[in-house]
Amino acid sequence: MARRVEKLTPLAVSKATKPGYYGDGGGLWLQVSPSGSKSWIFRFTFSKKQREMGLGAVHTVTLPEARAKAKEYRLTLLEGKDPLETLKASKLVEALERAKMMTFDQCAKAYIAAHRRGWKNAKHASQWENTLETYASPIIGKMPVALVETSLVVKVLSQQGKDKLSLWDSKTETATRLRGRIESILDWATVSKYRQGDNPARWRGHLDNLLADPSRSKRTVHHPALPWQEIGAFMAALRKQEGIAAKAVELAILTVCRSGEIRLATWTEFDLDAALWVIPAERMKAKREHRVPLSAAALALLESMPRMGDLVFPGAKPGKPLSDMSLTAVLRRMKRGDITVHGFRSSFRDWCAESVANSFPREVCEHALAYSLPDKVEAAYRRGDLIEKRTMLMQAWTDYCGKVPEAASVTPIRGVVTLAA
Repeated sequence: MARRVEKLTPLAVSKATKPGYYGDGGGLWLQVSPSGSKSWIFRFTFSKKQREMGLGAVHTVTLPEARAKAKEYRLTLLEGKDPLETLKASKLVEALERAKMMTFDQCAKAYIAAHRRGWKNAKHASQWENTLETYASPIIGKMPVALVETSLVVKVLSQQGKDKLSLWDSKTETATRLRGRIESILDWATVSKYRQGDNPARWRGHLDNLLADPSRSKRTVHHPALPWQEIGAFMAALRKQEGIAAKAVELAILTVCRSGEIRLATWTEFDLDAALWVIPAERMKAKREHRVPLSAAALALLESMPRMGDLVFPGAKPGKPLSDMSLTAVLRRMKRGDITVHGFRSSFRDWCAESVANSFPREVCEHALAYSLPDKVEAAYRRGDLIEKRTMLMQAWTDYCGKVPEAASVTPIRGVVTLAA
C-alpha cells in the first residue's frame, strides 16, 4: 500500500524541474515556479475554507525541516486553531518583545542617522536632535517605542514652560515641528516592526481634535525695535563704534536684511559696480533668491571693508563668520540692550508706513524685506521684484538714516530752553 506521508525523497526534490506542485502527504507540498525556484507549501482546510501558507525556500528549509513544520501545523489544527492566525499572533508577540528593547530615543537616533545624508545641511540634523532632546526625550525618550500613545504625545506638546504656558501655545512653531518629527519617527518604527497600529502623532483626523489649530494659536513674536524717528541719532552713535561687528550692524540697517543673511554674506554675492547684492535662495528664509539694491552709503561701507577671505564679515576663527552674539554685543556696548538687530526691520517697516515723506507703495516695502505678498492674486500679477523702485526706496531709507535731528532753540520768558526738532 502506498505511503500517505513522506512521499518525496531528497533526490526527487532536487530533480523536480517541471513547474507545479509535488505532494509529500499530510498537507506538505513542493512548489516549483515557472522560473525554476522551489519552495515548501502547507495546504489545509479551516472553517470549511481552503488555505495555504509558505514554509520557506528549498535552499533554506530542508525536507525534514519542512515535514517538522507541517506536523506542527497539523497539531495546531487538531487543537481547533488556524495555523496562519497562530503564526501571526506569535510574530506580533515577537515584535512586541523586540520593541521593548527599542526605546523612542533609540528610534529617533536611528531615524536621524538614516536621513542625515538627504538633508540640506548639518544644521538641520542638529535641529532635530536638539528639539527632540529638549522636549520629547524627558517624557517618552526611555519608553519602549511600542508603548507611545496619543496621551503621551499630547503630554509632550502640552508641557508647560517657565511662563506657565503650554509649549503648543507659547512656542507654536517649535511645537508644530516637534509633532511632525515625532510622527516621522513613529512611522519609521512601524515600518521597522517596532510598533503596531495607527500613528498617535498624526495631525489630520487625530490630534486636530485635541489641540488648537496652529495657524490660529500661533503667537506673533515681536522683536524689540528702535522707533524709526530715532534711527538717525542711533546711526550717528553706531558709526563711532569700532570693529567689524559694528559694520555688520550698520549694513543690516541699510539693507534691512536679517542678521544671518549679513553674517554669512560672501564677496562673490556682491556686484559693487552694479550696486547689487544677490543672496542665493538657499540662504533665504523663503528659499527664493533675493536681490538687494545697495545705496551709496552701503556701497561706501563695503568698499571700506578689508577683504580677508570670501566672508565679508569673518569671525575670530579662520573661515568662520561672525556669531549672532557679536552683533548683539554691539548694541549692549551702546547701552541699547532694549532693542535687537532683527528689530531694525520693524523700524524700517514702520518708517515706510508712518513717515509722511515716504510715498512708496506697500508691495515695494514688502519686497525690500523679502516678504511674500499676503494677497495671492496680487502676488500672481506682480511676479517681478520691483528692483528699480526698491533702489529708490533703499536710497531714501539710507538718506533718512543719515539725518540727525537738530536741536531747536525756543526763548521763553525765563530763559532759553533747548528742544529736539
